[in-house]
Amino acid sequence: PGKKVLIVYAHQEPKSFNGSLLKIAVEELTKQGCSVKVSDLYAMQFEPRATKNDIAGRLHNSEAFNYGVETWEAYKRGALSKDLVEEQKKVKEADLLIFQFPLFWFNMPAILKGWMDRVLVQGFAYDFSKAYDGGLLQGKLCLFSFTTGGSKEKYAIRGDIRYLLWPMQHGIMHFCGVKVLEPHICYAPENVSDEKRKEMLTAWTQRLKTLWKEEPIGCSPEWYFK
Repeated sequence: PGKKVLIVYAHQEPKSFNGSLLKIAVEELTKQGCSVKVSDLYAMQFEPRATKNDIAGRLHNSEAFNYGVETWEAYKRGALSKDLVEEQKKVKEADLLIFQFPLFWFNMPAILKGWMDRVLVQGFAYDFSKAYDGGLLQGKLCLFSFTTGGSKEKYAIRGDIRYLLWPMQHGIMHFCGVKVLEPHICYAPENVSDEKRKEMLTAWTQRLKTLWKEEPIGCSPEWYFK
């Protein structure tokens, strides 16, 4: 009770299966007494491109633009663009981050990757001397909840789906100090019966009921590649 949750949602259609998963999460977590915020990236027309527009006012080096350096300097002097400041405030307040999206080409959609690129800047989310277990977003949990186009069997042929999670969960979230919960994967909702889809939604509801009792995964190569 009283926990704060930020759901970063990347799907264009509210009536989609991802939209149903989002709705369930908002309802269930609110029912538990959590305060839930949603960043609906498509509805917000969130800008995924990392550009000079992310810095308000003067550049640190106007001769040669270096996005990493410029956003770090801008963060230190409180000169990041308004949309980034708003997202960082939501992240800072959250005890749990849920990322809800359809898997595109073995990865997150571009709009969500753009959110990661732009929001999690140096100084706010990480510092090279303070990464992984020492990352700047320590004390937070995250959960990647996503749908796939292919069945579980198809993914098994190509290698464990956990391989795909290494850059997302380990390379981004764990790098920033966030503890990672087991991912929630709904395989090929478009290609299954209504009955099966209902089961998937029920499973998500059930999981959310006991989410706060879960232990994070072991953030080690063994979890991903064993």
